[in-house]
Amino acid sequence: MEYIDLATAGLSPGKFLGLQRIADTGGTFTMLALDQNEAIVRMERSALAQLSEDRDPTYEEFVVAKGNLTRILAPHSSACLLDAPYGAWHTVATGRFPKGVGLLVCLERTTVTTDDGIGRITLLEDDWSVAKIKGMGADAVKLLVHFEPTHKESVRLQRALVRKVERECRKHDILFLLETLSYPLQGEESSSESYLKRKPTSVIRTARALSKYCDVYKAEFPGTLGFDVEAKLTRNLEKLNNACRKPWVLLSAGTDFPDYRRQVEMALRHGANGILGGRSFWQEYFSAGTDVERCRWLSTVAIRRLQEISTLVHDEATPWFERYGWALSDFTAIEVPEKWYEGYGKKARRGASSHSAEQSDNAD
Repeated sequence: MEYIDLATAGLSPGKFLGLQRIADTGGTFTMLALDQNEAIVRMERSALAQLSEDRDPTYEEFVVAKGNLTRILAPHSSACLLDAPYGAWHTVATGRFPKGVGLLVCLERTTVTTDDGIGRITLLEDDWSVAKIKGMGADAVKLLVHFEPTHKESVRLQRALVRKVERECRKHDILFLLETLSYPLQGEESSSESYLKRKPTSVIRTARALSKYCDVYKAEFPGTLGFDVEAKLTRNLEKLNNACRKPWVLLSAGTDFPDYRRQVEMALRHGANGILGGRSFWQEYFSAGTDVERCRWLSTVAIRRLQEISTLVHDEATPWFERYGWALSDFTAIEVPEKWYEGYGKKARRGASSHSAEQSDNAD
């Protein structure tokens, strides 16, 4: 019998277990993102303005919103992504985090710094770390980096951060999910033609440069519906799938749900292993009225959206293990050496630096 060598694939016990916990039983991902605090501030401020209240949401209002979103929507996902300040421990401690759903926790702040000469640089949450995320029992660490391949200094700093987090995740043997975002250059808007033309190339080049450092890669849609013709979008998705060195999922970026559904359909047909979507499912929650009305909207419209995408993923997505050339039946042929545990921790720490050193640093 041929045995699967998980170590050769970089899948240590913690990472392998993490993949199992954030995927469904078929090996695909329908994951829910609830970590967008900056966007939530904007949406809640708008809702409060309708009530003639000119203020930011309070800590308690944030916690209530995250609790409602998690309690109602997370049971319909394979995993849920939360933040430390308002969601991760709060939903677990109050019993709102459902059993049998994977827990991902983000490492970065929502905001980024922008320097005209450098680009966008990720800031990590104060007094928060990979070790703490592992310690609280989460299944995966998520890091977001803004990445523009033509910004050389930003590329250097952002890649250094990614590699640092990669080493920490190996040291603590926890799954590493990396999210990347392109961004407009100085003088551009997200709707500028120059940015829309450049975005697909940036998305593909970034995946080629950074996806090798993580365990699951969260990618933007490589193009724009209504701007790029379908044939071009198809070619872009094929290039993105070839550029991704690890299993990858599609983010939603606040896209209106019908457009996100279309993006998901196309991405799944070209190799995506699932989704990690947020606002496209639930952003209207904040304009739905009272707390009771908001929860009613989540329990009807938002759940239907999530279930619709979940069915698509289940029917069309490529299971994560197929990216390693495996079938589900192959997992009965995993050979675990006798006394594997004797060198387990030491081997993980030694492999962290040597593995990273072998990786190419070419942005292309």
